[in-house]
Amino acid sequence: MAGHSTYQPTNGLTRWLDTRLPVLRLMHDSFTAFPTPRNLNYMWTFGGILTLFLALQIVTGIVLAMHYIPSADKAFNSVEFIMRDVNYGWLLRYMHANGASMFFLAVYLHIFRGLYYGSYKAPREVLWILGVLIYLVMMATAFMGYSLPWGQMSFWAATVITNFFSAIPWVGEAVTEWLWGGYAVDSATLQRFFSLHYLLPFVIAGLVVLHIWALHVPGNGNPAGIDVKTPQDTVPFHPYYTVKDMFAICLFLLIFGYFVFYNPNYLGHADNYIAANPLVTPAHIVPEWYFLPFYAILRSVESKLGGVLLMFGAIAILALLPWLDTSRVRSAKFRPVYRWFFWFFFVDCLILGYIGAMPADGVLHINESIEVPYLLIGRIATIWYFAHFLLILPLIGLFERPKPLPESIIKSVLGKGGGTPAGAAHAPERQI
Repeated sequence: MAGHSTYQPTNGLTRWLDTRLPVLRLMHDSFTAFPTPRNLNYMWTFGGILTLFLALQIVTGIVLAMHYIPSADKAFNSVEFIMRDVNYGWLLRYMHANGASMFFLAVYLHIFRGLYYGSYKAPREVLWILGVLIYLVMMATAFMGYSLPWGQMSFWAATVITNFFSAIPWVGEAVTEWLWGGYAVDSATLQRFFSLHYLLPFVIAGLVVLHIWALHVPGNGNPAGIDVKTPQDTVPFHPYYTVKDMFAICLFLLIFGYFVFYNPNYLGHADNYIAANPLVTPAHIVPEWYFLPFYAILRSVESKLGGVLLMFGAIAILALLPWLDTSRVRSAKFRPVYRWFFWFFFVDCLILGYIGAMPADGVLHINESIEVPYLLIGRIATIWYFAHFLLILPLIGLFERPKPLPESIIKSVLGKGGGTPAGAAHAPERQI
């Protein structure tokens, strides 16, 4: 979605800067006058929410790093020092820990919105793949961050997960020893994780810039899943969507504030407030809630290598989605069969998350005579997860009969009468 710039410098300073470094023109064209489909709903506000929380995680992380000591002997006590003796250290740590959960919550809603409205389809394949890369780096960053408090759950989660890399043929042992910095999880491991945890958020920020760039080439998708055809299909990003984004951000911050100030440890694990002890294994090792579906997939097969391949395959398969979905219609609003399977897939992911939190050898008690092992439920849910992408999506596109698509975005919103919202009629037309 491209057109000529509408930016006009207003004074001598901006005119001088515009001829040398047109950063104000770039900001104006990208975030103020950028033509945006007029039918976007609140599911399109998570980009702004995620940008805010990425900045929040970087800022709080930098300050926390000033007081943290990446040593097996001192890490746990340094976290206690931050909580008790650093001015507002408790606030910084709770914001950082709960901010990670809010970040992943927004990312999952962002991903499911993309799945529902077909945001991965042409011409947005590169945009989608960049999003998958951001998600993968986020998971690596969060895993290393989870290890830093050096509590019982941090230590044993790091031990269990890094051990799985040893199953990779030829290079597994070398990769595992490099991650450990020796022959067991210890201070060298913590120093590596701390260094990477500090670095990777800036990698995420760079990928986000590419993600936004890739978004601004074809422009936003929309709930109708149709292309912009006339200037009347769009409105300027500001003020129509900046106001909408700010309202959504305020609502999300209320949820964030509840956890930070009223229930800061709810999303954590009690065992992580016990100092790491290599001689005492927790009764049930679990990662953070946002890793639970993949942890269930990891445990669904007895083979260590098979579990690792399935876990990474569950993420990698998302990058292939633009080519696995054979339907030409983007939005599930006009795909009655796909819409049902989308919700089945959503429930399947919730089931995987639940199973990941349960003991691997536990059972689900349905009644006095029926008990179903959690491992069996996890295996069935894992099969459905991969079948959704490899079988269901390709087949649905071949026989599904979508509903008729609207002629244009403006007609889908306002009907045949058309019209423009107050104030938009005087906006300068742009080439689409």
